[in-house]
Amino acid sequence: RCLLKMVKGNIVPEEILSFCCNGLQGSTSPPRAREPGEREEAPGAMASPSPPHNPTEVQMSQLVLPCHTNHRGELSTGQLLKWIDTAACLSAERHAGCPCVTASMDDIYFEHTISVGQVVNIKAKVNRAFNSSMEVGIQVSYEDLCSGKHCSICKAYATFVAQGPSGSKVKLKPLTPQTEEEKIEHSIAAERRRMRLVHKDTLKDLLTRSPRETELETRDGSVAVPAEKTRVESVELVLPPHANHQGNTFGGQIMAWMENVATIAASRLCHAHPTLQAIEMFHFRGPSQVGDRLVLKAIVNNAFKNSMEVGVCAEAYGQEMSVGRRHINSAFMTFVVLDQEGHPRTLPMVAPESGDGERRYREASARKKIRLDRKYVVSCKQTEVPLSVPWDQSNKVYLSYNNVSALKTLVAKANWVLAREKEKVRMYTLEEDKFLSFRIEMSVRIAAGRAFSLLSDLRHRHEWDSHYASAELVQQVDDDDVIYHVVSQTLSRENKPQDFVILASRRKPCSKGDPYVVAFRSVTLPTHPASAGFTRGETLCSGFCIWPESEETSKVAYYNQATPGYLNYVTTNVAGLSSNFCATFEACEKFLLKNKEDLIVRLQDL
Repeated sequence: RCLLKMVKGNIVPEEILSFCCNGLQGSTSPPRAREPGEREEAPGAMASPSPPHNPTEVQMSQLVLPCHTNHRGELSTGQLLKWIDTAACLSAERHAGCPCVTASMDDIYFEHTISVGQVVNIKAKVNRAFNSSMEVGIQVSYEDLCSGKHCSICKAYATFVAQGPSGSKVKLKPLTPQTEEEKIEHSIAAERRRMRLVHKDTLKDLLTRSPRETELETRDGSVAVPAEKTRVESVELVLPPHANHQGNTFGGQIMAWMENVATIAASRLCHAHPTLQAIEMFHFRGPSQVGDRLVLKAIVNNAFKNSMEVGVCAEAYGQEMSVGRRHINSAFMTFVVLDQEGHPRTLPMVAPESGDGERRYREASARKKIRLDRKYVVSCKQTEVPLSVPWDQSNKVYLSYNNVSALKTLVAKANWVLAREKEKVRMYTLEEDKFLSFRIEMSVRIAAGRAFSLLSDLRHRHEWDSHYASAELVQQVDDDDVIYHVVSQTLSRENKPQDFVILASRRKPCSKGDPYVVAFRSVTLPTHPASAGFTRGETLCSGFCIWPESEETSKVAYYNQATPGYLNYVTTNVAGLSSNFCATFEACEKFLLKNKEDLIVRLQDL
């Protein structure tokens, strides 16, 4: 298709590869030279009067045509993955200023299907740049042109790596977030990166503690289908239309081919047309080029009552007689089969083959548990879950992620208001629909790392915080996470002291400008149930952020999202009817100054 554009009365064709609302600087089409006297338009001027705050933002709109759909007239997920990868790559290359390749795509949960004639709107922008990799956030929605209805489809996070000549890595410039939303995403991107790196260890740890015997589910009236009957193997020859602008196989094309064979495998189990519900992390292990043969393999690993997991991988080789194959990509996809009312149907059972089949069967069960943990702990809104989340070893990664991310989100909020100031101590408040949050901050003559070490150990907090009676270390989860049982001096309405079971999560700065973080939230432990002698209290989100101001000075800030039981105490201090907050923070400063030299001696002894 061509866009016919009038330039001084002449019709000039301009090839359009895709339509991006703010103009694709990453497009392969060369920029048009301006005519003498013609004013330069700011990027994004065609889309809106003001350019986006984030210069890496790319907006893509695609009209869903019959050639993009499956047999039901719905947009093929493979086609959507191509568009997502294209938009994300263009955003990454805007920031890097050089070619970028897809390293991974995080979990994607599809909320709705998209029909012919509707418009897919994709917005992608770089959330954070690390050394040579960057996280790109992608939001996908659809628009019904007839009704004007807009609806969210999915949200995804992709990791891209910048490449220089001959595939060498390129050091990326840092990205400075501008808006509140960008600051939140920038801050939490470090936590998501950490979670990606430990994902394999989480799965391995869960399998180690699970029974090794494969227990097949019994389902009334259902005969187990041998998993081998669902196996699919297909080969694709990589041609020039399948390549990106660097000559490598387009990542979106590989993902689309993988989705195709996974759908076939799922169909062989249920003898129906399945719907893709979720994808668990595409991980690109290496490139492939034009002329390569890609072998795509898929098999149903496990079928639960209403969903099934399909494992799919892609391998590449150069010539037909080649023996060695390169593992290019792998992913796990969750499918459901919907009835006429849109409800999931009961699926047949799967009988795994011995050996690798049983291993895949067990791993699928473990991944399902991890997905549920992620959905419950990470994805859900805070108002939809209890304050204290059950703790167990298998969901520790996601509870730690949620703990730190909640605090970082609170820190990045834009509408903090200075409520009180007393000497060096400043108190700010943040009023939201359902929460009143506060932060107290001051500058202290202590190195940020030393303040971090002292404040992250709750066993010393009673030395400066009069509300703490004691804190017992219950479980040293790892180097970054500790669980404490805290007893408070504060009496409840029942005239009993309060106690808490608190997860403390520590994070050192990921890069220059990041604070040291100590985040607190309530968890429940079977070993420490609520007792008659105490009123069990809960904390939703609280903790310290410590920013270095110089080698020997740091800004220490304490944040708390007040729960109902704590609200009266907060409002009393905000209104100036009490100075307990200021007095407590002044005591904290004295504690830090008193103990900083002792800490140096202890570290030297180690």
